[in-house]
Amino acid sequence: MTAGTRGAYRAYARLVLETMPEESRVGLTLGFVRTFGIPDIARVLAATGRMTNEPRGRAKATGVAMFTLIGKGLDSEDGRRVVDGLRRVHDRPGITPELMHYVLACFTVCPLRFIDAHGHRAVTEAERDAAYLFHLSLADALGMPELSSLDGELAGEATGGATGDAAGGATGDAAGGVAGADGLAGVERWMRDYETRHFAPTDAGRALWAATSKGLLAARLPAPLAPLASVFAASLLDRPLREALTVRRPPAPVRALVTYALRARARARRRADPTPVTRRP
Repeated sequence: MTAGTRGAYRAYARLVLETMPEESRVGLTLGFVRTFGIPDIARVLAATGRMTNEPRGRAKATGVAMFTLIGKGLDSEDGRRVVDGLRRVHDRPGITPELMHYVLACFTVCPLRFIDAHGHRAVTEAERDAAYLFHLSLADALGMPELSSLDGELAGEATGGATGDAAGGATGDAAGGVAGADGLAGVERWMRDYETRHFAPTDAGRALWAATSKGLLAARLPAPLAPLASVFAASLLDRPLREALTVRRPPAPVRALVTYALRARARARRRADPTPVTRRP
């Protein structure tokens, strides 16, 4: 961790970069996959050809960008370079502010979901609040406008307080937003509602899933599980996303094997770090 993580979201940076980096990478990949269920996003990604032809390269670039921002801070030299690059990449027809808010929600929420479900301990409330502050700061740095449909979770006084320090721009006013609103829980609710309204099967989404499940997720798994990448990955998708990508639910024995492997890994890690943290309900 660098000096750029000394601010309000240091707990989040430590979780993602030090405590559970592998779980964070898998969760970020699943967040990327989740965007394939939104037809407008799937069409944009498929049109470039890079995601279907070079899924590992495209996902690696996304991961490097996010972890640079988390580890070095939005106001660091590298952080500003990444933010400028993200602005350029997303400044194109068809990419609306609402789509950008959804993608950012996936990149923030999905890694924490995976850690809660499969890590050796759950995410603490301090880490969750820190993740929310990073989320607000990045949205502000990207110039993302407020959306009335967010009911204030991503807007109003909360984003108004995120103004950029060495750790990414979350000030006391933004921290007040965490206390005064629903924080990351509000982001998750908006995300679920957005998916309910917009998830739908598309040829682009199916092609992106096929390329990602075979070419990318295999590289994210422990070596013994790599040959089962497609079915393993499908076991990690919830029903709404499976339906949006037209992915069949894996057979019960496969799901059981995946669950056993993840639980065994978590137990081994828990013995090395027996910090008692209650899992979220």
